[in-house]
Amino acid sequence: MIKPIYVNLLILSLIGIGGCQSSNQTASAPELPNVILLLGDDHGWDEVGYNGHPYIKTPVLDEMSYKGLRMDRFYSASPVCSPTRGSIMTGRHPNRYGTFTPGHSIRPEEITVAQVMKQAGYATAHFGKWHLGPVKASSPTNPGAMGFDEWVSHDNFFEMDPPLSINGADPVVFQGEGSKVVVDEALKFIEKAKENKQPFFVVIWYGSPHEPYSALEEDLALYEDLPADFGDKMVKLTSNETGGTVERPQRDVLIERFAEITAMDRSIGQLRDYLAAEGLKNNTLLWYFGDNGTPQEGVATLPFRGQKGNVYEGGIRVPSVLEWPNRINYPQISEVNGVSTDVLPTLCQIAGQPLPDRPIDGVSLVGVFNNILIERPTPIGFWNGSDRSGEELIPYIEPELQIGTTPLVKLMGGIATRNFKNFHRTDIKEEDFAGPRAWLDNQYKLVIHGDKGPSAKRELFDILADPEEQFNVIDKKPELAIEMEAEMLAWQQSVLESLTGGDY
Repeated sequence: MIKPIYVNLLILSLIGIGGCQSSNQTASAPELPNVILLLGDDHGWDEVGYNGHPYIKTPVLDEMSYKGLRMDRFYSASPVCSPTRGSIMTGRHPNRYGTFTPGHSIRPEEITVAQVMKQAGYATAHFGKWHLGPVKASSPTNPGAMGFDEWVSHDNFFEMDPPLSINGADPVVFQGEGSKVVVDEALKFIEKAKENKQPFFVVIWYGSPHEPYSALEEDLALYEDLPADFGDKMVKLTSNETGGTVERPQRDVLIERFAEITAMDRSIGQLRDYLAAEGLKNNTLLWYFGDNGTPQEGVATLPFRGQKGNVYEGGIRVPSVLEWPNRINYPQISEVNGVSTDVLPTLCQIAGQPLPDRPIDGVSLVGVFNNILIERPTPIGFWNGSDRSGEELIPYIEPELQIGTTPLVKLMGGIATRNFKNFHRTDIKEEDFAGPRAWLDNQYKLVIHGDKGPSAKRELFDILADPEEQFNVIDKKPELAIEMEAEMLAWQQSVLESLTGGDY
């Protein structure tokens, strides 16, 4: 196995912070950058102009990629959304705290990046999709409980005219295109923080481009001339009229999807223009990436194997661009493996805060900003675990507190809102190691489907030479596969120990 090369970096030499930032240090200290995290919902790796998409117009993300840091090998911790969001918040794989799939909440005992940034003196706020539990005031996992001073948020995804909860109150409808709505609200918070001379940590999680699709006429018009044979098949998605499933020509669906992506891109431009006009741009770290790969109805030009829900590249490799002019003052393209769990350790180093005292799966990417980190120091584990089927488990949070309040178009069981769940685990069984999983080092990726035993399907890919994952080389490198699987099993054991509450 290739051994990673890693240079330990002193915070002093990289970001001008001499030691850990204490909560009583002056909040307006110039060495603390503002931080804005942006997350697209179901936005696949190829669905940006800078990655060569033949039709999608993303001029703002393209400009960010040309002027800042473009991370070409960036991954979501999960091929579906809620788990990835948990990984951003905690720096930990979502199976450690039972956020297995959409509809599973985070646990109240988790330490989040918002709490870390608040400790460092930041004003903190969340806008848009939360999906880690209800956003209502009584929820023990709402954005406020997890470290945000303010929030204007939705339990799940949203479209035009989104119903959002302000700091846990009953939802109200905000008129307008969804991406612009959440940026408008974020700018109000940023303006207030600026007036208070306080650094801000703002998280904007878009509802786009998740289906069902709705877009402005001006954005739809940009894609009316897609080739007649592009997306020449039928796909299933949610109907905006009924909330149920409908089958439609993919070309029509892609016009709407691409229009949503362009609207989201424009809202990022609105944000960047504000930062520039207010003199905030140079000292603001602005980071965008997607929460998982392209969903089935959107797959048309994806160069990778798989899609949303798979641990192949098509399900977990996502676009990622980052700007921070004070520190990244020339264009860079990084081939270092990054993942959404890296957000917390990266921001801990930048803010001068210690890592939470529990297993952390991410690593700091600060070295990437200076071209000093040239290979990832540890592999990345991907794993779609689940609750034990057929076993009656004790709810981790009182079910009443897990009931959502913000409606969305897509009905589930005839209901327009979403409820959440999380369960206690008190022991570890052999079956708990099952589920699709992958172990990615700096060159090879081991993919395993099925149970823990010899019957599981195993594949090994040279991800550098074969990013499309077309050639299984496990027969050529059996010893490497055995070594990687042993590492993965040790990691899974650690994750399951966390799941049983061992970290709290």
